[in-house]
Parts: sequence; C-alpha cells; structure tokens
Amino acid sequence: MTPISLTLSDIYMLTGFLLSLYTCVSNDVIQTLGTFLSTNQNRPFWILWLFSGAILVLTFVLGWYFNDGDMSFGRLAKIPFAGEFQWYHVLPPVVIIFLTRKGVPVSTTFLILSVFSSNTVIGLMLAKSFLGYVLAFICAFVLYFIISRPVEKIFLYTKDKPPSKGWYMAKWGATAFLWSQWLMQDAANLFVYLPRKLDFWQMILSMIAFLLLLGVVCYKRGGEIQNILKLKTNTQDIRSATIIDCVYAFILMYFQHVNNVPMSTTWVFVGLLAGREVAMYNRIRFLTRKKVYKHVAKDLLKTILGLLVSIVVVLLINHFDKICKLLDYYFNL
Repeated sequence: MTPISLTLSDIYMLTGFLLSLYTCVSNDVIQTLGTFLSTNQNRPFWILWLFSGAILVLTFVLGWYFNDGDMSFGRLAKIPFAGEFQWYHVLPPVVIIFLTRKGVPVSTTFLILSVFSSNTVIGLMLAKSFLGYVLAFICAFVLYFIISRPVEKIFLYTKDKPPSKGWYMAKWGATAFLWSQWLMQDAANLFVYLPRKLDFWQMILSMIAFLLLLGVVCYKRGGEIQNILKLKTNTQDIRSATIIDCVYAFILMYFQHVNNVPMSTTWVFVGLLAGREVAMYNRIRFLTRKKVYKHVAKDLLKTILGLLVSIVVVLLINHFDKICKLLDYYFNL
C-alpha cells in the first residue's frame, strides 16, 4: 500500500476546510436550526442530530450525484480552487470562531470566500447580500403587517397552551425545507477549501466530518449567537417559528434562481427578523418602541461590525506580502 503523503499546503487546506465547516455550522445554525432547537429543548439532542443529519446527507449526496461531483451546487463557478494554500488561508475561520463566541453575526460568506475571490466577485456578493437584507425586511414587514393581529396575536395570548400535533409536524417539515435550502445556498462557504470535483470517498469523508460537527452544535443547542433569536417576539412558540422558517426558506430558494453568486444568508436572516419585529410592533404593540428598535438596530450594527471586520481581515490577507514589504522598508530606514 502506498503511504499517504501530505504537503504543508494539504495540511493548510484540510485545516481550513474543517475550521470553515465548524464555523459555518456553529455561526449560521441560528438561521436554520435555531427555532428548531429552541422549540425542541425537551427532546434528546441525538434525535435532533439524526433528523438534521439525514437532511444534510440527502441534500449533499443528491447534489454531488446530479452535479458531477460538485458539492457547491455551482456556487463556486466564479471562484477558482486555490491550489497552493498558505497559513493565512486558515485565518478567516479562526476569526469567525472568535466573533461567534462573542455573539457577533459575522458573515461567513464575506470572510471566507472573499479571500479566494476577485474584487468583481466580492462586489457582486456584497450587492446580492444587501439586496437580500432589503428584500427579506420588506417581505417580512408586509407579511407580518397582515398576519400579526389575526395570527401572531393569538399565538402570543395562547403561548401557555400546548399546540396541536399538526404544528409539530409542520415545524419539522419547515425545518427540513429550510435546512436543505440553506445547505444549497451556503455550500460555497463549506467547500471552498476543497477541489471543485470530489470523488466518492472524498464526498463520504466530508459528510462524516460535517455530521460530527453538526452533532456538537446540536448538543450545545446553538451556542451564544442563539441569543439573537431568543430576544425576538414569541420566537420560542413552535407556530411562530414554523412561519419564520417557511418565509426564510422561500426567500433563499428565490435567490438560488437569481444567479450562482454566493451571498450572505446572515444578512437575509437579520433582515427578516427586523421586518417581522417592526411590523408586529406597529400592529399589536406587544413590546415598547424602545425595545423593538433597540433590538433591530443592535442586530444591524452587529452585522455591519462583522462585515467591517471581515473586510479588514480580507485586506490584510490579500495584501499580506505588500504589508510585510512596507513594514520592512520603514523598519530598515
């Protein structure tokens, strides 16, 4: 048997993949599995893990099969494989891990993909993500302006009563729909460190790594960033959570058909929650204006902060050689 030899570039590639895999799941799980974890707190974590893991495997195996080994669903068509990896390629997911622990909703798309992208692609990702925030805000505002009084108001005043079994079935179905849509949308972030075409065993090994890390996230019930969701009006109610998941899933599905440019799902999710909160305040005024707009502004500021940090890190990495030469020049004057 021929021994497997790994170059330093291979080690950086694999390390970057595992770290980006963990950061994408732990940072973005609030967007997809957040309400699922919140409304199933009394269930053993392994049941939630098996369910979400089954959807994950089904989505990616079918995607790998129908896209000729492309695990990114075409999202990396405009981003070439790096080929030669350096230590600084591992830096973006490390920064995301730090910010996630602080509860900052940093965009994994900007921070990870921008390191491998041209300025043109970065501009397209920014434009599409900002459009996602605006569209999600408008859709959520219009929808909840209509349904807040006849639907959400009833949910709020009956939240102490157990919902019917039909709502539990609807929630699990909505979670499966949303989780699969998110996986297809964020596949670029997950597999940017790997070759654009994977063989069978490479696909299997990547799925095993994904499942193990997903189990950790399910066990921790989402982590610190989960607080963004918990602070929103009645998101712990399984009925409200089901509606949120469905709206978010349809918005992601729409953007999948716009073009194959990656986008930040974090911006879409924050926009959706902001539109929902503003509409519900204007219709049922369950919270004070100060609390509502404080939450909306705080989430937006955190998202902008995450974007600014992403831009700074990307600039430092992309111009690392120039910065070193400049520092060397000044220190040797």
